[in-house]
Amino acid sequence: MNPDPRRRLHDTIVRLPRAEELRPREVEEPARRRPRQIFTPQFILLYGFIGLIAVGSILLALPVSDAAGRSTSPIVALFTATSAVTVTGHTAVSTAQHWSYFGQAVIFVLMLVGGLGFMAAATFVLLLIGQKSASISHRLVLRESMGEDHLGGLLQIVRIIVIVVFMIYVLGAIILLPSIQDITGFGLVESMWQSIFLSVSSFNNAGFSILPEISDARSLAILDNQWLIQSAMAVLIILGCIGWTVLVDVNRRKRFSRFSLDTKLVLIGSVALWILGFGAYLLASYLSQENQNDISLFSRSGEALFHSISGRTAGFIIADFGAAEDFTKLVFTFLMLIGGGAGSVAGGIKVNTLMVVVAAVISSIRARPQTEAFGREIPQTQVFRALAVGALALAFIMITVPLLTITEAASLRSGEIHFLDLFFDTVSAFSTNGSSTGIVPQLGTTGQLIFIGAMLIGRIGPLTLALALAPKEKFLYRFAQERVRIG
Repeated sequence: MNPDPRRRLHDTIVRLPRAEELRPREVEEPARRRPRQIFTPQFILLYGFIGLIAVGSILLALPVSDAAGRSTSPIVALFTATSAVTVTGHTAVSTAQHWSYFGQAVIFVLMLVGGLGFMAAATFVLLLIGQKSASISHRLVLRESMGEDHLGGLLQIVRIIVIVVFMIYVLGAIILLPSIQDITGFGLVESMWQSIFLSVSSFNNAGFSILPEISDARSLAILDNQWLIQSAMAVLIILGCIGWTVLVDVNRRKRFSRFSLDTKLVLIGSVALWILGFGAYLLASYLSQENQNDISLFSRSGEALFHSISGRTAGFIIADFGAAEDFTKLVFTFLMLIGGGAGSVAGGIKVNTLMVVVAAVISSIRARPQTEAFGREIPQTQVFRALAVGALALAFIMITVPLLTITEAASLRSGEIHFLDLFFDTVSAFSTNGSSTGIVPQLGTTGQLIFIGAMLIGRIGPLTLALALAPKEKFLYRFAQERVRIG
C-alpha cells in the first residue's frame, strides 16, 4: 500500500538546491609571504659584486696602496677594483709600477674572489665554519654560476672546485717560478710573489701582471720567446676558460663519444675558435707592412697560438694590439665577444651560446623541425635563451659604442683615439677580456665610468639574464600559429 497518496508508484523525488546554497562560498586564504624583488638571486649576486668593488676601491684609494705613498684618484681606484673583481684586466695605470705591495695584494684578492665567483667563495667559507647554505635562492645562483642543471650536490661541487683550483694555482706557480726568477733576476720571495700572482691571474683569465714592464705598448713584452712561461700560462688559461663541468666530464668519461652534448659543443667550439684566432693572427702577421723578416716561422706561430688562446678570454698581450692590423682587431673582437665556456671564469656570451645558435642554423638549413646536434635534440627554450643572450649583448654594444663616440669626440677628432680601437676595447670590457689597444688611460672620466659599467654588466649580465629567463611556471595554453615571410 502506498503510504503517500500524493505520490505515484515509481515516482522519483528531485530535490532542488535552495537559493542560498547556489551562492559561491567565500574562503579566506592566508596571504603568502613573497620575497621582495630586491632580494632575488640576481640582485643578491649584484650586491655581492658591488660590495666587493666598493671595499676594493676604498683600499686602493689609500696612500698605502700607492707605490709613491700618495692617494690614488677615486675613479682610478674604482676602475681598477671593478676590473679586478670582474677579472677583466683593463688598467688605467701600470699595475707593476703604480701600486705598492699592499695595492697589488688587494688586486690579487679581488681577482681571486671574482674569478672563483662570489657566491661559490662565500659558500665555501660557510662550509669551513660548519654552516650550510640552505637557501633555495642561493642554490639557484650557484646552479647557474657553476653550470649545473640540478640543485643537489652543489655544496660538494663547490668544495671540490675550490680545493682543485687552489691546487692548480700552486702547481702553476711552481712551474713558473724558475723561469720568472731567471728572466727578472729577483730574489726567491719576490719571484714567488710574481709566480703566484701570474698563476692566479692566468687561471682566472684576469689579464693582470706585475712583471717588470718594458717601455712600449706591450704589457708582457718581457715574455718574448719565453716559451715555457707562455706554455704554462696557456694551459692555465685553457683550464680556467673551458668550464668546470666540462673538465669534470672529460675526467670521468675519457672518450669523446661518451661526453655529454654540452661538453662536445664546448670542446669543438673552443678548438674551432682557437684555430680561427691562430690563422687570423698568423696571416695578418705575414701580410703586415711592418713584417720583420728576421722572425722565424716558429716564433710567429708560437706568438699567434698564445694570442689565440689568451686573446679570446684572458687578455694577456705580448704583441702590440694598438699597432695590429684592422683585420686582426676585427677577428679578435668577435672572439672576445664569444668568450669562454659556461660556468668558467671567462666572460663573453659563452661558447655554449654560440654553438647552440650554430646548431639551430644548421638544423634549419637541413629543414629539421627541431634543433639537433650529435644525435640529440636541444630544447627549444634553450635555443630561445641563446638567441636572447646574443641579441642583448649586441644591443648593449650598439648602444655603448655610439655613446663613447660622443663622450670621447674630442679625442676621436684629434686622432688620439681611433674608432676601431674604441670599439675593440669596449667589446673587451664587456666580455671581461682585458685585451687593449692602450686607449683606456686616454679616456675621460665619463668614458671610464662607462667602461666600469660595461665590465660589471658583462660579468653578471649573462648569469642574471639566465636566471631571469629560467622558466618559473608552465603555461597551459598556446596561441594560434601564423606564418611570417622570411628572406
